[in-house]
Amino acid sequence: MIELKSPAEIASMHVTGQFIAEVLDELSAKAAVGVNLLDLEHHARHLLAERGAESCYWDYSPSFGRGPFRNVICLSVNDAVLHGLPKSHVLQDGDLLSMDIAVSIDGWVADSAVSIIVGTPREEDQRLIRCTEVALEAAIEAAQPGNRLGDISASIGEVAADFGYRCNLEFGGHGLGRTMHEAPHVPNNGRRKHGMRLKPGLTIAIEPWLAATTDKITFDEDGWTLRSADGSRTAHSEHTVAITEDGPLVLTRRRSETAAR
Repeated sequence: MIELKSPAEIASMHVTGQFIAEVLDELSAKAAVGVNLLDLEHHARHLLAERGAESCYWDYSPSFGRGPFRNVICLSVNDAVLHGLPKSHVLQDGDLLSMDIAVSIDGWVADSAVSIIVGTPREEDQRLIRCTEVALEAAIEAAQPGNRLGDISASIGEVAADFGYRCNLEFGGHGLGRTMHEAPHVPNNGRRKHGMRLKPGLTIAIEPWLAATTDKITFDEDGWTLRSADGSRTAHSEHTVAITEDGPLVLTRRRSETAAR
């Protein structure tokens, strides 16, 4: 069942979204050569505790995972792209780091992800990240009341194809609100003018993610971390978006992102 949110409920989700944006900006600034991923995890825990926010990942136990997820943020490095289980890994020069976090404040959830390069960037990594960002903005632009869900998905797939990348359809975006994962599923490719009609009050996480040279994935032994099947670099960008009468409203827009636009 899809639950449409009232303007007041969207405003509450916006509060959560702005907190997540601040966390990702702070962690992005903290991520540097020589920093351990566990330092980022524990800093995120501190920020959540300070704000009184609840992690949507802690004790999360979906069918594909191996036991409950006992961390508050997903940290994925290089060929890892989704559900990266934080572990002791010291960031190296040139590492591509994706950070994905979902929290609840006063019962309302938001979810967002960003990919950054630690230290010296590689041009091909910058291009991959840029593709996910452009695809995300195109999908947000398509999230207009009266459009179809397929318009969002097709926007992502078209940008990826223009850049020369292929989309995996096993994992994608999703509805959210009172919980982290609600209907509908939002694939990262699709057909325009197909799927459910977008109505004001719909809140969704849109999250294009890509691997440089494959659309296939593998799981680590930890049962959580997803990697590109061929070991190529990956990137992931995500925002929580509300469909309103006036168009799409991004609830997780970061200050750093706004300054760069």
